[in-house]
Amino acid sequence: MGKLETNKQLKESTLLNTAFEIFTTKGFSKTSISDIVGHAGVAKGTFYLYFKDKYDIRNRLICHKSSQLFRTAVQKLHANPEASTFSFEDEIIYIVDNIINQLNSNQALLTFISKNLSWGVFKTALTTPINDGDLNFADIYHQMLEKSPWHFREPEIMLFLIVELVSGACYSAILYQEPCSLEQLKPELYSAIRLIIQAHKAGTK
Repeated sequence: MGKLETNKQLKESTLLNTAFEIFTTKGFSKTSISDIVGHAGVAKGTFYLYFKDKYDIRNRLICHKSSQLFRTAVQKLHANPEASTFSFEDEIIYIVDNIINQLNSNQALLTFISKNLSWGVFKTALTTPINDGDLNFADIYHQMLEKSPWHFREPEIMLFLIVELVSGACYSAILYQEPCSLEQLKPELYSAIRLIIQAHKAGTK
């Protein structure tokens, strides 16, 4: 990679990191582009070289942060010596559990993603890595589906239901311990995920 490309990536990363810090402390609605470029130490024109507006940088941040969560979880899965014996359901729950633990440790990230996430943005996060270090989770998910001995009907809807269930339930449990603590919730949540997967099985291959 040339010096010019390296400098471009550095400026983009600086803007993303600065925006995330301000969004999570000041709030998205109260943050202006002037706030972001002022804290990042770049000209406003530089911002528009990389992003259309603050909604664009917010969506790119959600994609980037979501990809990092999945990348860490998948890396942990692959490093687990017992993973070779996991079923499709076990793999999904292992990844979900790791992501929940990451969000529990970083509640500012949980709040940011939960407040601004839509399925369209999330789907983009799964399929369009922002930089070389991000993960295309869609490829991983399809590999998991192919490895499973089961055919699944509507696998995208199945994933959508799991994501919606996990994000809604964990947000309240992590931040407010409602309707119970996270540790109390996990067994019930994972049982519900298994039921969702079971309902989408369409016979063996």
